Amino acid sequence: MLKYILFALLSFNLFALEVSLTGAQENFHKYSTLHLKDSSSFLCQETKNDYGVVTQIICAFSKQPVNKFKKIQNDFFEIHPQIKNETFFLIITPYQKIKLYPMVFNLNSENEIYQANTTMSNHWMAVGYKDELPYIKSEKALEVSINFPLLFANDVLPFVGSIDLQGNPVHIQKIGDVTDYLRLKKSYNEKKYEESLELINQVFKEYPNTLFKSELLLYKIKVYAKLEDYDNVIDIAKIYLRNYSSDENVAEVLSLIAKSYHMINMSIDADYFFDRLFSEHEESPYTKWGYIYKGEMLEASGASSRALDFYKKALEETKDIDIAVNAAYKLAKYKVSYSNPKEASEYIMKILSSKPSFFIEDYKSSMDIIYSFIDENDYETAATIAKALLDQMQKDNDEYEFLLKDRALWLCKTDKKKEALAALNEYIDKFQDGEFEGEIKVAKDALFFDNVDANLTTKLNQYNELIDTYPGDTIGNKAIYEKAKLLLENKMYSEVLELKESLLVLDKEVYPGIDTIIQDSAIGVMKRVLKNKECQEVIDLSSQYNIILSNEWDDGLYECFMKGAKYTLAKNIAADHIKSKDILQRKKWLYRYIKVDFSTGNYSEVIEAGKELISLIEENKDSEYKDIYRMLFDTYQRVENSTKMLETIVAIEKEYGTNYKDIERYVAVMAVGNERKDDNLVINYAKAVVKIQNASNSFAQSPFVEFTLYQAYLNKENFNEALEILKSLDSVKLTPNQRSRQKYLLGTTYSKLWRDDEADEAYSEAIAADPASAWAQLAKDAKKI
Repeated sequence: MLKYILFALLSFNLFALEVSLTGAQENFHKYSTLHLKDSSSFLCQETKNDYGVVTQIICAFSKQPVNKFKKIQNDFFEIHPQIKNETFFLIITPYQKIKLYPMVFNLNSENEIYQANTTMSNHWMAVGYKDELPYIKSEKALEVSINFPLLFANDVLPFVGSIDLQGNPVHIQKIGDVTDYLRLKKSYNEKKYEESLELINQVFKEYPNTLFKSELLLYKIKVYAKLEDYDNVIDIAKIYLRNYSSDENVAEVLSLIAKSYHMINMSIDADYFFDRLFSEHEESPYTKWGYIYKGEMLEASGASSRALDFYKKALEETKDIDIAVNAAYKLAKYKVSYSNPKEASEYIMKILSSKPSFFIEDYKSSMDIIYSFIDENDYETAATIAKALLDQMQKDNDEYEFLLKDRALWLCKTDKKKEALAALNEYIDKFQDGEFEGEIKVAKDALFFDNVDANLTTKLNQYNELIDTYPGDTIGNKAIYEKAKLLLENKMYSEVLELKESLLVLDKEVYPGIDTIIQDSAIGVMKRVLKNKECQEVIDLSSQYNIILSNEWDDGLYECFMKGAKYTLAKNIAADHIKSKDILQRKKWLYRYIKVDFSTGNYSEVIEAGKELISLIEENKDSEYKDIYRMLFDTYQRVENSTKMLETIVAIEKEYGTNYKDIERYVAVMAVGNERKDDNLVINYAKAVVKIQNASNSFAQSPFVEFTLYQAYLNKENFNEALEILKSLDSVKLTPNQRSRQKYLLGTTYSKLWRDDEADEAYSEAIAADPASAWAQLAKDAKKI
């Protein structure tokens, strides 16, 4: 009988476990063997159906693997891992037939074997086959028999261990970096990111050929992402993607590099990696994270409606709770910021039902969205979020008492009176001598009063009825006064200002604090419109009321005054900060002060203040205010100081390199070069403009720059360069007159190079381009010579 064997070997280690999978043929029938070996004995057991057919083999181990065990399968069975109750299992499911054997004898050291019935062994073999078990004949043993040992001392064969596909021995070295890798995972999970980074670098230093290189790089990317070091995220992610392009963690890396590019305002690069993530890893959970990151990028760029689509996509497509709650939170923030608290509240409730602990993860952000709901008078949702925060906080937390008080007071302004009472009592029970005890007790008394006199809407309706019924009477006046106080109490500031004229005619001795009610309402409206960036409202309120806000609102006021061309008001705000001892504030407001002066043409102050700002930022190459160099250049251009223009353009190039935004500045420098008859200066900046235009495929400065550059080359008798720059205009769209000029100049240049045939052809093209032009006439004259 013809027999031959074809072997394919897969072998690797997990802790001390060795898994070897082979495939072979016996008499043209394929079969496969699986060997499981460990330094300690472990359990393997067959599971059979009612017909005695093995349907599954389960092996249990007391230790878990160091490396991640991936599912393995071939034509005969599938092996997949499972961890349950801290026990590691390998589950072997046959596609056809399977037989399990304990390998209790080592034929290299023992010369006898016998029938061994055991459930524990440190070496098990499973054979997968189709019809008949290869090589082994299985016969049913007699119920009564003697188990004699089989001796074969004279038949011992030499032992050969695992071999690769070329027949060479496979040597598996011990992994010396396992401990450090486990420490890294623990450190990362404990959010000790600086320590994690040190561990990663230590492992790379001590084990440059570590088997965990891809995992370490992945953790390094994740650590830098947590530390918000986006440049390093990008650098390491590029290395990872280049070397591990087929790794299962590629989707996560793509999501992080895309987000990092967004965070450093490189949206084109971010889009590239977002596109890769979405197209190549559509089913990955990190693609859903990518939807959220892409939404953040779009929202930051002002494309809020498109951002909304990505947040919804992440929420609708994911089954991961963390992704879902993050997407829902983004949607809630969006909705409440656009005065749609009802839908925003629905998303908040989804978060609370799935993962209420989510809000404590970013306390500040959670408080911000709470106050957004407060601004929209949705006290119920605000109180619900506050409860989720309180449930995760300890009583000794600095914010606990304040938030507990606020939640109780917010509930007092809703229909949830029983909940409000419970919240008030909770504060009293927990803080019997608390800072806000008096305020809480007053609110508790008012709550019962509200129960008697009805809710806010009913009260307002009652006040309106009294005002209509008793106009000019003390009853009607009292109703106006109480209504204004009620509106102010509920932060309905705009409605209070609608009562302004009626309030101002009231007796201020009888109704104290009227001016304060109006002023506080104006401030409330001002804060709201500042938050919403309703700049025209800001300007109108500033002209009607003497509103004084704390410095935290100066940013919004400045932006609105600049947008509305209220430069004096904007400058007054900036002037209050330009001598700040806080260097960051000083730089920001000095830059803004300069922008006002630049907008109003106060160029002497721009130059003076600009020098000061440069002295503050020159050590910081990534300063957000380095645009001052461009502003100074434009200022020097307007005051016709060409010397300073040349100094400043050098600084601009140093900061920005050759940049499309500076193309008109380069043209201005070319003009200075022409004026000074400095051909080198003209050539230098004209070449920069040409380079930028070619790179961007935009030729707004053509053909002016090419003709100017041509003349400079001509002045220096550099005819070949002059020829090339003229020829470059062939691919640029020109008017007939411009084309005629180009071809004429091309012809004269060919003539200077003694290339008369080409010169004659160029003159003909100049005539054909615009026969009526002066250039065509010059070309005709040239052809006659």
